[in-house]
Amino acid sequence: MNVRVLDAGDAALTIEFGDAIDPRLLASVNALDAAISRMHAEGGLPGLIETMPTFRSLTVFFDPLATSRAALRNALEPLLAAAETVAPPAARHWRLPVCYEGEAAPDLAETARAIGRSADEVVALHSGTEYLVYMLGFLPGFPFMGDLPAALRLPRRGEPRVRVPAGSVAIATGLTAIYPWESPGGWHLLGRCPVPLFDAGRGAPALLAAGDRVRFEPVGTAEYRRLTAAIAAREIAPQHWLAADGAHETRP
Repeated sequence: MNVRVLDAGDAALTIEFGDAIDPRLLASVNALDAAISRMHAEGGLPGLIETMPTFRSLTVFFDPLATSRAALRNALEPLLAAAETVAPPAARHWRLPVCYEGEAAPDLAETARAIGRSADEVVALHSGTEYLVYMLGFLPGFPFMGDLPAALRLPRRGEPRVRVPAGSVAIATGLTAIYPWESPGGWHLLGRCPVPLFDAGRGAPALLAAGDRVRFEPVGTAEYRRLTAAIAAREIAPQHWLAADGAHETRP
């Protein structure tokens, strides 16, 4: 693995582990991020402000009045060596319901035509794959997940939408994602998930985290509405969707 440490302005360093979307690179990014957090909690790394992980890199922000670039880099060297050889940590497994019907799936038919499959085949392909959460970004709690089956890989839409509804489940290139908030977006919308991905009132506001594993469970429109109402009434806790053994029912 070819690790590069790059300057990112006068108060940050970026550690690059590679130049691809690859689970091995993600494991190294997450391992380094966790090691930095542990060292900082134990009183090390004075001047550290925060870290920002991506698919293949970790940016470390620091206070240049409290530490120097050289001191920080020297402190990170032993952590870098360990992160390059780390095994992927045990993942949390999520089973999230998705409605692939009607207005919840505005691009399903078009996607099916584009790849020469039926709508049912698109749903089976998308929901039959376990996805790895590579990173959160773009919006709070927005998970970039891979790897999409080859048959579903399409470029982004030629004309992005001004408004994509919250909960929309989308695909583009080799990734799939869920929009936590209403926002503009140029991905293909295949369905909608009723589970909120971000809640500022929780200790960990984002439901998903890098390294998590996600499967989608198709539900009909009536069940989607029932789940939406039950979640809004707080009858279903976020932990309901965790499945340590990879299997979980959507019905509370």
